Amino acid sequence: MTEKDRPQKDKPWVMRTYAGHSTATASNALYRTNLAKGQTGLSVAFDLPTQTGYDPDSPLARGEVGKVGVPVPHLGEMRKLFDQIPLTEMNTSMTINATAMWLLAMYQVAAEEQNPDLSPEEVAGLLAGTTQNDIIKEYLSRGTYVFPPEHSLRLIGDMISYTVHQIPKWNPINICSYHLQEAGATPTQELAYALCTAIAVLDQVKASGQVSEDDFEKVVGRISFFVNAGVRFIEETCKMRAFVELWDEITRERYGVQDPKMRRFRYGVQVNSLGLTEAQPENNVQRIVLEMLGVTLSKNARARAVQLPAWNEALGLPRPWDQQWSLRLQQVLAFESDLLEYDDIFDGSHVIEAKVRELVDGARAEIDRVQAMGGAIAAVESGYMKQELVSAHAARRGRIESGEEKVVGVNVYETTEPSPLTADLDGAIMSADPQAEQQAKQSVTEWKATRDEAEVAAALTALAEAAKTTENLMAATLVAARAGATTGEWAGTLREVFGEFRAPTGVSGAVGVAEAGAELTAVREKVRATGEELGGRLRLLVGKPGLDGHSNGAEQVAVRARDAGFEVIYQGIRLTPEQIVSAAVAEDVHCVGISILSGSHMELVPSVLDGLREAGLADVPVIVGGIIPDSDGKRLKELGVAAVYTPKDFGLTEIMGGIVDVIREANGLD
Repeated sequence: MTEKDRPQKDKPWVMRTYAGHSTATASNALYRTNLAKGQTGLSVAFDLPTQTGYDPDSPLARGEVGKVGVPVPHLGEMRKLFDQIPLTEMNTSMTINATAMWLLAMYQVAAEEQNPDLSPEEVAGLLAGTTQNDIIKEYLSRGTYVFPPEHSLRLIGDMISYTVHQIPKWNPINICSYHLQEAGATPTQELAYALCTAIAVLDQVKASGQVSEDDFEKVVGRISFFVNAGVRFIEETCKMRAFVELWDEITRERYGVQDPKMRRFRYGVQVNSLGLTEAQPENNVQRIVLEMLGVTLSKNARARAVQLPAWNEALGLPRPWDQQWSLRLQQVLAFESDLLEYDDIFDGSHVIEAKVRELVDGARAEIDRVQAMGGAIAAVESGYMKQELVSAHAARRGRIESGEEKVVGVNVYETTEPSPLTADLDGAIMSADPQAEQQAKQSVTEWKATRDEAEVAAALTALAEAAKTTENLMAATLVAARAGATTGEWAGTLREVFGEFRAPTGVSGAVGVAEAGAELTAVREKVRATGEELGGRLRLLVGKPGLDGHSNGAEQVAVRARDAGFEVIYQGIRLTPEQIVSAAVAEDVHCVGISILSGSHMELVPSVLDGLREAGLADVPVIVGGIIPDSDGKRLKELGVAAVYTPKDFGLTEIMGGIVDVIREANGLD
């Protein structure tokens, strides 16, 4: 075939790399480098204090600044983040939820400053991008919520109403099924719970009265989704086709949207991180490629934007080279293969059609179940959806442990040659700048010294007053951003009005191991016998210090510990080290288990150890789990931690046996 005989290629999807770390200046350099490598959009990762509405000098921010993303505590840092990057020409995705309104306001003001010859309205009309802004999945999986559900939904509705009128090219919300799959969702649950969230959001916008009937179709047309894709890429392809069918059905039948373009299912994707392994991490490359196929093979259900994790994310923070490798995977598929030259290759396949029908029918039934409860918010507040996800995740873990579900390099084909990629484990990942926290604190101090405090106070007072009404809060938020308020001040002002919220953990009602095999039976006996020797049932405290809201691992440990016979104390996410110590004292526990995935273990774990010593509980063993580099694990043990578990330790029952061992050793038992 000659070059001129080849079919015309479709335009490829937007190619992004999820990035941000340490400081705004360092992240800006990374963005400009990635754009020069052929990346066609930006995807900004914010650090946990920014995501949860705290300034770097807040006690809760300790150890978390600049760890999993970039700190943006005020407008000055937003300027640095996008220095020399023309925002009116960029397509920017921002992974931000509880504080999405605030970050969008600062983004808009930074763009205004870049374009002094244009009016604010003209600048807003040129901005293109997405704010994630799906707070419902934060209560279920990711844990960066701030306010109670009804108030969070109000902020989302206000943002959607504002953008449809003022920033028409902006996607004000990404309905995120990605994190549901990370929390264990089956494809049916992922479909159902994401679509229930979309229904809740659209119902909120309709009920607010801020958007006319004529403009409501535009609202539906700007709703986008952020989806996950696992390694079962045929099933994932069918899931995407099911999403397309169900979204078209819901928007047509429930909301009466007539324009087929406005009913189009528009989604971006980051493929699965849940399945990335610490063992033989080179295998993650082919996993990522197969997962990418699930969202690109079917033309009629193809992603509009793709970002891929790096091969070493189960080890720690990827380096720029690792991110480049993931970008090149996309580019080879788009530009070297013939994928984009054909119509949908699955049309007419009875196998695909049958699987899509199964997923659609299952999702419809689950959607109906949630709607009968009162919708997504009611199903969050009752704990139903969280409980279902924890149970599904426990079932998956059980299949891996039994060997029913095979994971290469983990529970099958475990022998391996030494890997040159991981010969230097500490060199195979990037470390966040240890000075980032101090620099961020200094930045806030310097920022406050240059602003008009009276103007800031007036803006925050006006924000609080507006929050007590039904007024759209975007206008007051923009005033606060221009005045120079900080992220913590904006969120703190609304916390005073709205209050805070602690989501159900889903642990108490979750279904654990249905049938105990020989290994779990042996551990149960060990737990029972040790408890008798110590004069009562063994009590395990599972604690999540800091702002890391990824609680999946902690929940699975809690469920399996309960199945093994422990009395489990688990109070959910976002605890201070002092609160964990207080709970250990109050509950008279035999062991403290700490789960941290954000990289803040070297700051937070020593605080827990010190607190236990000061409380007279130096003999209570502490175990730690998370994404912990080998050198950090050794250091934690030197500091007094009894055991360190990382993603390679997938056997939960084996971990339970290890916990009993450290309890026995700590108490001088044989």
